[in-house]
Amino acid sequence: MDLAFNLKEIEERIGKLSSVQKILLGTDGSVTQLLEAITGNPVAVETRLQEIVKADATIADCLETNRDDPLNYRIVDLKDTKTGEVLIHAISYTPIARLSPNFKDDLMKADIPIGKIIQHHNIEARREILNARVFNANEDMSRIFSICRNEPLLSRQYKIIHNDKPLIFIEEQFPYNKFLDEQRVIVETPSRIHVTLIDMHGGLGRVDGGVGLTLNEPSILLEVKRSSELEVHGCDPRTEERIKHLTRQVLKNIHIEGNASITVRTIFPSHIGLGSGSQLALATARALCELFGRTMTVPELAQLVGRGGTSGIGTAAFASGGFIIDGGHRFGSKSEKSDFRPSSASRGVKPPPVIVRYDFPSDWRILLAIPNLPTGASGNHEFDIFQQNCPIPVDEVRQLCHEVLMRMLPAIIEHDIDLFGSSINAIQNIGFKKVEHNHQSKQISKLLEAMREAGAAGAGMSSFGPTLYAIGDTDMKSIERTAQSFMQNENGGTTLITSVRNSGASVRVT
Repeated sequence: MDLAFNLKEIEERIGKLSSVQKILLGTDGSVTQLLEAITGNPVAVETRLQEIVKADATIADCLETNRDDPLNYRIVDLKDTKTGEVLIHAISYTPIARLSPNFKDDLMKADIPIGKIIQHHNIEARREILNARVFNANEDMSRIFSICRNEPLLSRQYKIIHNDKPLIFIEEQFPYNKFLDEQRVIVETPSRIHVTLIDMHGGLGRVDGGVGLTLNEPSILLEVKRSSELEVHGCDPRTEERIKHLTRQVLKNIHIEGNASITVRTIFPSHIGLGSGSQLALATARALCELFGRTMTVPELAQLVGRGGTSGIGTAAFASGGFIIDGGHRFGSKSEKSDFRPSSASRGVKPPPVIVRYDFPSDWRILLAIPNLPTGASGNHEFDIFQQNCPIPVDEVRQLCHEVLMRMLPAIIEHDIDLFGSSINAIQNIGFKKVEHNHQSKQISKLLEAMREAGAAGAGMSSFGPTLYAIGDTDMKSIERTAQSFMQNENGGTTLITSVRNSGASVRVT
């Protein structure tokens, strides 16, 4: 392997590597000793799994052994004994037939570094590096390293050669955002389903109000570090300009003259009903405040970037996650709001209070179906819809409040998915949600019905769409196949099975 070329490819993909990271990816010596030199603390091996397995075709070829030969399969963490931090996660395969009895005994004792076993037995060996690569952390890796999902992980694979034969195959992994030369802030946001606005009549002196769910996926992941000039990487030009505008706005308002380099690791499209705009704005603001040592609450961040002026679901999802109902805003000639308008046209209005927040049942799943249809209403078009359709008849507001109070909320508390789904189905034809449906393609209502007939407890449209969601606790794959088949026969689209996130945004400072 051409290591220099390999490392250059990684840097082109995710950004500059530190000298320590390059050494860890390229060393042909003991990684444990290197980690002890880097941290200044003893490093211990903690075994997660050790068992005898049969070699598959790929690993047999790598180890120059026969398929189905017995291998010692070991998964370990190299941990800083002082801090308890997992520094490296390693997976190894060792052909049993090539081990002396004493070496095998030490290896099977598990919590001994392989390098120290080799040294103890005076084995002459060399390391042959096979590759270095980068991939995104899944849920398991995020938990092991205490990092955000989708953060980049660096990995290398190598063989330990003894007597011209591979003795051990090893893969080692560690987060890109460890062993760096500079401080970074990493923020991962959820997305959200906006179930409905509650009161677009305003007759009781309050307006808006929202019901929503916080989702694990899709998400936005930002990395931010100090820089001599404003830089944004990893996104399309339109998103880049938006982040730059947000950054200038935030830095000006928190009285910072410095600058930042921002890398977008994951993002999802705007104006599809999942709250990308609010999450991107809040993530940018939170990261910059952390980076420059400013402490602000989520409502303060929302006001800083002009979010939450109508619905508070996006802001509350960022703060705490879960199932959320907000209480709207005071309404009238001398109140916070004096007419009907969306959040994008409600600058300066503080986010509404959260009046209900519950953990969503962990065994319920959410299917997102996003047909290839025009994006939901935004900008002047969205403003005009509010102006033309509000106030909503008060009888519909009362009907919606009755539905939420007497069916949706008890269903959450009692974990009654059929009741909850029935309530979701009912509110699609009530109040402002009915208005939102009237501004989407007829394909939307047909797809909703198809998912219900396939077994969904309930199905609805998030905000102005086109994203649809179906709720269930079993056989979600079957419902997904129905949605995919329907969309394939129309204009196409994408699906994703996810779950509700009962926590807000994740923030890490390295």
